[in-house]
Amino acid sequence: MDQLDQTVGLVRDVLSPDLLGTYLHGSAVLGGLRAASDLDVLAVTRRTLDDRSRRALTEGLLEISGLSPTVRPVELTVVVLSEVRPWRFPPTGDFLFGEWLRDELQDGGPPQPGPMPDLALALTVVLSGDHPLTGPPPGHLLDPVPRTDLVRASLLGLPGLLADLADDTRNVLLTLARIWTTLATGEIRSKDTAADWALARLPPDHRPVLEHARYLYLNRHYEEETWSPGLKARVRPHVDEVLARIDHLRHRG
Repeated sequence: MDQLDQTVGLVRDVLSPDLLGTYLHGSAVLGGLRAASDLDVLAVTRRTLDDRSRRALTEGLLEISGLSPTVRPVELTVVVLSEVRPWRFPPTGDFLFGEWLRDELQDGGPPQPGPMPDLALALTVVLSGDHPLTGPPPGHLLDPVPRTDLVRASLLGLPGLLADLADDTRNVLLTLARIWTTLATGEIRSKDTAADWALARLPPDHRPVLEHARYLYLNRHYEEETWSPGLKARVRPHVDEVLARIDHLRHRG
């Protein structure tokens, strides 16, 4: 049984009969899984999870998810239907598991409900990807997210994103390119195609670091990521250039 089947089976076992549907999103529906892509799954339920369900989901996902060439990271988001339909911003997420949260979840216990602005982006990809794993098509359950809320969610994520620049360089650079693309076009694109869009609009001096981040995304696992000292020195100027482009679009809008 592969990881996606394991994840869907775990969600079904733990959340039935309140489970309304599970949906694939992220890289898998935006252009295909790459070397280090997560498996992104959204589950929609009738009511909030109880403590037993939170513990069972967390323990099961800690076994299924990984960060290696053979075991992909799994990201599972659970939302209660009444918290996202009718749509309002910021939405509340009921449960979030991601590999970057592993230590926190092992030390502090299962995730609890809270505001989750990024759901605006995830739900938009769920709806456009239209890839149910269980349940009806997502458009039968979920409301569309207004473009203004896609922009708000993207901008709210900037401070946390920039805080990770040193430790997660490739993803930060690609996500900044995606934010710029989303603000300019209203579309959420895969990381590599967002990078292509940004590269076509950047001055030559600011292209090499994004070209390298795109190459890493397409070809290398995290443990294979390397940056030469020369490229590292160009990361911050590139980031400042992209932030200036984002800031221009924000004020223009």
